[in-house]
Amino acid sequence: MTTYEFFRWITFSIMPTHLVTVRNDIKQLLKSSNTNNRLSLLDVGGRKSPYTINLPVNVTLLDVPQETGDKEALHLGFTDTILSTIKKKRSNISEIIIQDMTASTLKDETFDAVACIEVIEHVEQDDVFVKNISKVIKPNGWAYFTTPNGDYIKNEGPNKNPDHVRHYTKMELTTLLEKYFDTVEVHYAVSTGKHRVQGLKSYSISNPFETLKSIISNIINRFQSKRVNNISQETAHLIAVVYK
Repeated sequence: MTTYEFFRWITFSIMPTHLVTVRNDIKQLLKSSNTNNRLSLLDVGGRKSPYTINLPVNVTLLDVPQETGDKEALHLGFTDTILSTIKKKRSNISEIIIQDMTASTLKDETFDAVACIEVIEHVEQDDVFVKNISKVIKPNGWAYFTTPNGDYIKNEGPNKNPDHVRHYTKMELTTLLEKYFDTVEVHYAVSTGKHRVQGLKSYSISNPFETLKSIISNIINRFQSKRVNNISQETAHLIAVVYK
């Protein structure tokens, strides 16, 4: 375990609900996989991939290079800094690939699993994107997706995210994924409101009061987010677990 991994590990419990939920879900999926071998996981759009820190899995990170404009402003894609430091910080990163998944050159049936966290809403060719993800998964493998909840959060008006192509409703996401996976499970996650918003603010040693407010808000939001799987309104995300 590296120093970076240690500090991320001991602070996971006070991180935003979405991050904790994703990590716990992937951890459980890895445990439930019927194999004694260490699984291989492709993290599409993962950048620093905090969700898989210290998990017993060989992670391949795949992302596009960061460009100027919206991608740079929103911290999307790989940068030279990330590429030069991530392998030093992470012990379970086996490979880093700079590539667009819609133009994938990866071999079919290469990975046991795929994680795609808050990525698909950025992709124009979402059908090709999902098809290529399905192709690289081995038989009986799985994929895990998260994306904004389009049943509640509309990407419209003055607050529109310029890098989001669409926000899926539960039905739209289910229909897309069912084209390429045998089993599809989609549910809602993470209660919205002031505590979620406060919890998303960065922690800072120079501002301990705001940091404490964010920590407390994350703990409260964690409790608020229990049993919201079937609640379409006032929930921030959709989570999909699919099996090939």
